[in-house]
Amino acid sequence: MKVPFLDLKAQHAPLIDKLDRAIREVIESSAFAGGPFVERFEKEFAAYCGSQYAIGVGNGTDALWLTLLALGIGEGDEVITVPNTFIATAEAITYCKARPVFVDVGENTFTMNPAELKRSLTARTKAIIPVHLFGQPANMDPILEFARMHGLFVIEDTAQAHGAEYKGRKTGTLGDAGCFSFYPGKNLGALGEAGAVVTNDAELRKKIQMLRDHGQARKYHHTLAGWNCRMDGIQAAVLSIKLRHLEEGNLLRREHALQYNQAFAGIDEVATPLEANYAWHVYHVYAIRVQERDEVRRRLEENEIGCAVHYPIPIHLQEACRSLGYTKGAFPVAENLAKEFLSLPMFPELTEQQIEYVARCVSETVGVGALV
Repeated sequence: MKVPFLDLKAQHAPLIDKLDRAIREVIESSAFAGGPFVERFEKEFAAYCGSQYAIGVGNGTDALWLTLLALGIGEGDEVITVPNTFIATAEAITYCKARPVFVDVGENTFTMNPAELKRSLTARTKAIIPVHLFGQPANMDPILEFARMHGLFVIEDTAQAHGAEYKGRKTGTLGDAGCFSFYPGKNLGALGEAGAVVTNDAELRKKIQMLRDHGQARKYHHTLAGWNCRMDGIQAAVLSIKLRHLEEGNLLRREHALQYNQAFAGIDEVATPLEANYAWHVYHVYAIRVQERDEVRRRLEENEIGCAVHYPIPIHLQEACRSLGYTKGAFPVAENLAKEFLSLPMFPELTEQQIEYVARCVSETVGVGALV
């Protein structure tokens, strides 16, 4: 049996007529960069998240970068985040000429350990970026309390957590702003690159809107030094269609995660992801922890099962971040997770038979049961 890691064809097939119509509407209106389709999606996505505003941008990295710029983060400032995330989180900080400062994560949640924050606080600290990794919300209450105590901004990196909830509230709405990616493989994915920022701060919204459009509030009147980070009309139209199916997709992901969990129950060699007691996890990634991870991955691929590793090298050990001065051993939890994580197939269209086959193959490889 062949099981892909991700199957976007299966996701798009039942929507193809709606997507065709939506794209045709954009072509007929010629509203390709910004415009009414983006404005409509912004309203829909803000309402979905429970936020006052959403600002469509070119991608998730733009969302982080422009939010930092709009909050005044710049040269000499420090922003605290985690090392076990996609490098875009740190890149956005660096592109503001600020310095990323890392804290370790919780061994069971894989998200920012709030108890570590005080160790990284300096007089230059201006903001915190917790990452809702793999669809699991970070423990936001103590992070927000620490931020309030020290006058820091909180920007949620929720690129992997569309629709996830922390104590009943959607991720992205808990801090000063939430930054989303709509990369095609996300729980809510475009047919290309797109991103958004959600916020309840009208002034922050206005600044980000100007920054994404060359610093102008109206054409040829440039108030700020901005950039070109607009969302495409076609992507906005597609996202409006796919947003209607996000909740259903997240529920299916949760069902698949439960089936995986049940299949691995009692197998000590496989550590399954935890859903924190404050969280509603949306399983963008279903990452197990195994010893001899590379061997398990090789065996899965031999059996035509797609899998991945998120992320094999923590950011603080990347060559691009050598100038930050971190060395191996600085963040032992994140470093250990990087050696053990193995991401299994996870997408709404997975079948029970596919999940069963994947679980059996993993179990056989770690020495439990037999592959049939």
